[in-house]
Formats: sequence, structure tokens, C-alpha cells
Amino acid sequence: MSAALQVVDPEAFASEAPVPVPSPTATVTRIIEQQPVSGADGIKEAVASKSETFGGLVNTLDSLALQVGTTRISLWDMIVVLLVIAVVIVVGYFGGKFANRLIEKLTRFDQTQRLLAEKLVSLLVWAIAIMVGIDVLGIDLTALAVFSGAFGLAIGFGLQKTFGNLIAGIILLLDKSIKPGDVIAVADQAGNSTFGQIQKIGIRAVSLTTRDQKEYLIPNENLMINQVENWSYSSRNVRMQVQVGVSYLADMTKAEALMLEAARSVDRVLDVPPPTVWWESYGDSSVNFIIHCWIRDPEEGVGNVRSAVLKRLWNLFKEHDIEIPYPQRDINLRDGKAFRELLAAMRENEAPGRPDPKDDG
Repeated sequence: MSAALQVVDPEAFASEAPVPVPSPTATVTRIIEQQPVSGADGIKEAVASKSETFGGLVNTLDSLALQVGTTRISLWDMIVVLLVIAVVIVVGYFGGKFANRLIEKLTRFDQTQRLLAEKLVSLLVWAIAIMVGIDVLGIDLTALAVFSGAFGLAIGFGLQKTFGNLIAGIILLLDKSIKPGDVIAVADQAGNSTFGQIQKIGIRAVSLTTRDQKEYLIPNENLMINQVENWSYSSRNVRMQVQVGVSYLADMTKAEALMLEAARSVDRVLDVPPPTVWWESYGDSSVNFIIHCWIRDPEEGVGNVRSAVLKRLWNLFKEHDIEIPYPQRDINLRDGKAFRELLAAMRENEAPGRPDPKDDG
């Protein structure tokens, strides 16, 4: 088989008229010139075919229109859009609730896995409801493709933190480093540390409730990049310290036994691991001890346990004559001219026969 080569004159192409290529602006203009909500026309025709009365009412609403350039928006279009938005919101809300109940009944997930599944299913339900609503309205999404670059830039600058917190919340639920029910300690901008129990992990923030019922909303991203002290990550046992000072003249063995007794008498203090007493230091006025005791419910507070131990120990020390000393200071007076003059003045005031100033007048 032989192939013949044909020589084409380049000038022939130059003489031909160029094929017009539609610009993006022309494409968008062509799309906008159409009915912006084409689904409204379909609904109008369906209503008119079923009832002449409602058809006339719909035609009346459709005749009340606002013309902006080549775009025509009628009152009927606005009503249809609002109704579809309302239906999408209702379906998304109740659909998410129904899906969450199914997950809770049909799965054996733990609390963290169930929470993650509920969030993902809720996002999926909302996405499906929105896409169906757009399809019912008959909105042509090709017009949005022209503005996708600007929209993506807006997300990058304006919603960066929002999407960052969303991804951080999903990661926290996946690795289970922080989960609802955990007791964590966090520091504020001033460096003051506080602890509380996590109530829920939301899309944007973690809800942390303290013992005084103050609720902190901490962004998920902060818990990802900052150091967090989790009191119940691998174990719920928490050791707490109670500081006690005893007089140097006291029986230290007896005092130590009373400290252990006071710690064991508190209901929330665990028997295993058992309470222990450490000698901390020799202070200026007392021998300082630290009582170490363990609890398993830090969300119920630690200050009340410390108070109960100290209250019980106070009564035990009173019963066994163990002194809790006051601060003591030794004053040394050096001999000198000023000191001797002070002594002489004091003796002169105490000399017999000197009239008492209180008897004057």
C-alpha cells in the first residue's frame, strides 16, 4: 500500500477565517442569560398541569420579576429557592440525627469512634442534601467553575483556621489522644494552668468544663500544636500531694502513722496504690512532710480531697498532742553604745519612786 503525500500551501490557511473560540466571560454570560433557576419553571409547569387555580397563582407570582441586565428573577423563583433551602436544612438536620441513632444502635463503636462516625455521616448527609437541592433548583454548576479559583483563594485566606480546626478535630478522634470524658490540664495565655473534663469535641473547638462550671471552648488546632496534660489518657489514676508541717519536738513516727490514717479515712483515696508519706525537708519552724495519695475520679476535683485529708489530720493531731508549730524567729541583739543607752533608759523608767505617768491629772 502506498501513501501519497499532499503538499499544502501555508497561505491557504492564512486566507481562511479563524475559528472563533468562546471566552470564559462569554460562556458565563450565555449561562446567565438563561433562567438562573430552571427548576422553578419545571415546578411551575407541574403545578399548572394539576390545577388551573394554582397555575394562575404561580403565573401571577412569576410575572412579578426583577430584571437585572440579562438576568430575570421572579417572585416565584425566590419562593422556590427559599422552600428548597428550608427542605435541605430540615432533611440535613433530621437525616443526620437519624443516621447518628442508627450508628449508635447498629455498631459496637466506643464513644470516640462513634463520635467520629457521627461527624463523618453528618457531613455526608449535608453534602447529599445540598447537591439534591441544587439539582432540584436546576442551577447550572458550570457557571461556578469560572469562579472556582477566586473561591479557593477565599477559602485559603478566610477559612484556613476553620478547616484546620476541622481536620485537627478528626485527627484527635482518630488517634484517641484526647476524647470526651478525659480530664486535661491546659494553660492560658498568662501561663495559669487549669484542669477540667472534656464534654465534647466539636467541628471547631473542644468544650472543657472546670470544677466551678466554667466552660472553655478551646480550638482543636491549639490542642494539636500545644502541650496538653491528659490526666486520664492511659490510666485514670491520679496522684495528689498534701503538704504537712510538724513541730521538731513531736514524735515523727507517730505523726507519720497519723498522716497515713488520715489519708486512708477519705473515701475517694484508693487503697491500691496505697497512700505514702515522704519527709520533704527541715524547715525553719517545722519538719515538712508530703502525703501522696491516689484518686481515680479527678473530674470530681482534687482540692476537696486535700481538704478532707487535712481536716481529718487536724483532729488526729489534737487527739495525740502532735503540735503544728507557728513560725519562729530568733532575734540577736549586739552589745554596743546604742544598746547600753537603751538599757539605761529602760532601767531609769523602772526606778522605784518614779511617778507613774498614768497618775497625772
